[in-house]
Amino acid sequence: METPVAVRGRGITKVFGDVVALDHIDVSMTQGQIHGLVGPNGAGKTTLLGLLLGLAVADEGSLEILGTPVGRAPAAPDGVSGFVDGPGLYPTLTAKQNLATLVALRPADAPATGIEEALEQVGLADVADAKVRGFSLGMRQRLGLAAALLTKPRLLVLDEPSNGLDPVGKKHVHAVLSRLAAEGVTVVMSSHRMDDLEALCSEVTILTTGRVVFSGPVSKLSDDNRELDYRLRTSDPSAARAVAAAAPGVSVIDGHDALARPDTDVIVVRARVAAMDGLVARMVRDDIAVRELAPVVSPLEAAFLALTEQETDR
Repeated sequence: METPVAVRGRGITKVFGDVVALDHIDVSMTQGQIHGLVGPNGAGKTTLLGLLLGLAVADEGSLEILGTPVGRAPAAPDGVSGFVDGPGLYPTLTAKQNLATLVALRPADAPATGIEEALEQVGLADVADAKVRGFSLGMRQRLGLAAALLTKPRLLVLDEPSNGLDPVGKKHVHAVLSRLAAEGVTVVMSSHRMDDLEALCSEVTILTTGRVVFSGPVSKLSDDNRELDYRLRTSDPSAARAVAAAAPGVSVIDGHDALARPDTDVIVVRARVAAMDGLVARMVRDDIAVRELAPVVSPLEAAFLALTEQETDR
């Protein structure tokens, strides 16, 4: 059975004057998944989000959202909600009044989530009657998410939703997005935070200079044949360094960071996955306890850097 697709774009091009923001890109976003948009500044992420929200239309190509072809006039497709460049809020109104104003603009029979429920979901119920002008950036982002939830969207589009979030706010936002995806809502989010994308996204599109350099499952970015740098903490740093230096396919990287010095218990090694598996097995045989093993740069960030650098060098 073919997997339902929430967004399908073919040959999408968008030009602003002399700037080609999107250059004949193809995108496909699976229903009920969290899809991340990644790219350097100016890569075209915000432009693509604007097309999905109906704030602009493509100059060329075709775009289908939730099974409906997008026309040639800017309009928000039914079932789509979200924000670009931060949520638009009234600073002199309270959180509850902001949401009530949005509810009043919608038809009475439109699908809706209750105001109190939306505020509760994003962790703002205790400040419902506080004026937004006193909110932090993270609280504004959470209120923007609550506003987007009011319409019970089937496609939720978010631009840097983690901006300014403290750990509590981040926990609330992650829980909301994960629950929505589990219920069949498609979430599209741009972010510069690789940790958020890796924690939430099952799919990702990497853009650079208006072109797509990768689009698909995050798992496909994990290339077992790509060398990565790993931070390794053990019970016997000297013995671990000697074992790593002698292990096939493994290089010890001195001076990688402040902790990767001979007088610390951390070493940094560079290897492919298979070589790292062999190194860990050797350490176990030599009674060296491995207390920490983690990539210096996450696999998603490593793939992002490699793909964008390749595109830049062309």
